[in-house]
Amino acid sequence: MEPKSFVVSAVILLVATAFAVTIFRRFGLGSVLGLLVAGILVGPHTPGFTVTSHVDDVRHFTELGVVLLLFIIGLEMHPHRLWSLRRSMFGLGSLQILVSGGFIALFMHLSEPDWGIDVLAGLTLALSSTAFVMQILQERGEIASPHGQTTFAILLMQDLAVVPLLALIPILGDVGTLSGDMPLFQQVLIVIVAVALVVATGYYVIPRVLDLLARQNNREAFFLVAMASVFTAAWAMEEVGMSMALGAFLMGVALSGSRYNLQIQAAIEPHKGLLMSLFFVAVGMSVDVGALATAPLFFLGQVIAIVAIKIIVLFGLCLAFGESRQTATRVAFILSQGGEFGFVLFGAAKAMGILNDQTFILSVGIISFSMLITPLLVKIGDTLAARVPVSGDTADEAYRFSLAGAETEARALVAGYGRVGHAVGTILSSSGVPYLAFDMDPARVEEFRLLGHPVYYGDVTDVDLLLAARIDKVDLVVMTLDNRKAALKATRLIRDLAPHAIIVARARDLNTSHALLQAGANKAFPEAVEASLRLAAEALESLGVAGEDTAMLVRGVRSTNYALVRENGDKAT
Repeated sequence: MEPKSFVVSAVILLVATAFAVTIFRRFGLGSVLGLLVAGILVGPHTPGFTVTSHVDDVRHFTELGVVLLLFIIGLEMHPHRLWSLRRSMFGLGSLQILVSGGFIALFMHLSEPDWGIDVLAGLTLALSSTAFVMQILQERGEIASPHGQTTFAILLMQDLAVVPLLALIPILGDVGTLSGDMPLFQQVLIVIVAVALVVATGYYVIPRVLDLLARQNNREAFFLVAMASVFTAAWAMEEVGMSMALGAFLMGVALSGSRYNLQIQAAIEPHKGLLMSLFFVAVGMSVDVGALATAPLFFLGQVIAIVAIKIIVLFGLCLAFGESRQTATRVAFILSQGGEFGFVLFGAAKAMGILNDQTFILSVGIISFSMLITPLLVKIGDTLAARVPVSGDTADEAYRFSLAGAETEARALVAGYGRVGHAVGTILSSSGVPYLAFDMDPARVEEFRLLGHPVYYGDVTDVDLLLAARIDKVDLVVMTLDNRKAALKATRLIRDLAPHAIIVARARDLNTSHALLQAGANKAFPEAVEASLRLAAEALESLGVAGEDTAMLVRGVRSTNYALVRENGDKAT
């Protein structure tokens, strides 16, 4: 039964996904698996309510979520970090595709005598799902871990491999040549020029446009320009034959050094989350349960064999490249599924007449089902890795630390970087405490960043910005905002997001100090009263009162929440 109304379809989809995600997360299976199952239930291949029969169109649209995911990862991947991954990316990543593809092709030849189709299927199934894997790593906070960085390097190489694989389809299927329009060197030159333009635009042009909009406090245009830059880069890469996700990633890397990168991430994160959820639902809707049920043992045997081949090859290659057994185990299991680019490659092969309908359905089913069991495979990998004896070598930990950015190491967050915030930041820095600071004045941010201060443009009353800054990892928050309303809102948000954090706040007066304490601040110091106390202490010392006595008096006033000053002030009025 297919709903006639868009609203009815939306209600069914939201109810099914909400219910499935709640149940699967309750049993520790993760939201991704819940979304996949929800997609199967509301898909056109399952009896009951069907949201839509145009699954391919839905999947193509929701692939924009993968684009935004890679863009956000790019924002966190500074160029020096990317350079440090070159060995894993080009060495380990390339070998993984070739070796896994070769063994899978040999296995496929047992049931398919055409070597061209076998090699195409082998190389395609050797790819893994960037969307699934990066979403899982991001949810678990493991992108900066040793296995997270190795996994990401391999995935990046796989994204790069999509282009030559698309070009090889006509040759492997014996239906054409490598390129009927232009020589290969011209295609390579066009790709290089496109990459250079994307990086140059992200590095030089977009930050200047965002700076202009930030100075005008035009938040709507700020967000739209950021989104436009992502999708323009994705479109440019797609036009020259590369993957859209790669274009978005390059734009993110180009913007990673900008003082606006965390605010951009905060603006885009909610939209990425929605589209990624719909993407997983669309993958679930692609599973033709009825067609696969006609030969269940053959289908399951294909899935098990391909997953096993990838696990064995990945584990062996990781060890050969010097990774620890724990890292090799986790990487092998988390990358054992098929990838979303397989839909593209098999779809292109089907359009050229290389694959028949039955082979296409089987191939898409293998990819979709392997995605479906990815959360379970990750759990198995974690369990096995935990049983591997930990070596005394701490190289993995040192590697992880070298890849962590300043924003992931920060122990303190300074909200507002005016005269007070700057003074606090300088003292923290001189004491060896890594910190992160936010301010809404673009000129001030630019000034202090040029001096080497870790200051970013951002509104600390934005929950997405606080999440992007990993507020849950921060031990101390120094609230120096001059705006009472903003300071109270930020204090409440931070207290909810980071219950363990110590919040020290600046206040203009006693009333604001009391309000900040009520909002969740551990300590709040009213400027006017503190200045008066300091002045009174100096006056007493000038009259010969011992410094210890005046210090005790000041501490007593503070310990009673300025009760002495408050009472005398009330009487004076």
